[in-house]
Amino acid sequence: MENLNDLLQVDPSATSRQLPKGHILQHPGDVKARKFYVKKGLVRSYIIDSKGKEHIFMFAPEGWIIADIESLEYQKPSTLFIDCLEDSELIVFAKDILSQKNVSKEMVIRYTDRLYRRMGALQRRVLMMMSAPAIDRYNYFLETYPELPERIPQRMIATYLGITPQALSTLRTKMAQSKLS
Repeated sequence: MENLNDLLQVDPSATSRQLPKGHILQHPGDVKARKFYVKKGLVRSYIIDSKGKEHIFMFAPEGWIIADIESLEYQKPSTLFIDCLEDSELIVFAKDILSQKNVSKEMVIRYTDRLYRRMGALQRRVLMMMSAPAIDRYNYFLETYPELPERIPQRMIATYLGITPQALSTLRTKMAQSKLS
């Protein structure tokens, strides 16, 4: 995000927080949802279904913003867990930044464009989860998060892809073998 200072001027209540790996920022049911800008570290959002199975919604490395958008937009209790996968430095925003009076038209346009790009990526991911083979989902993961395979456990990548860790291991082996051929 090229203009973090602009955002901090728009929301003077924003705070910087240093949080350890494993810290849970938000639980399902929380009623005061916030946005988190990842200045350093790695954060994820996920749910745990009624059978106790974890489903990762997204990862947020440096420069990304993560939030429970439905909770923020509709003032509903949150549905997502948000936690730190690494020691992280976050900027926490409590306000709807773009609705503030002192936001320039250019800033609204710039961040609306970013929002649409992220929504497009999310739409693509949902469609891929419904219909694409695991190899295509994995390639999309690598395209979206090129630095993450070295930073997170394989089981989390598998969870994000909707496959088992064993299936991911098999997929990675086949991909490595096809590159050698």
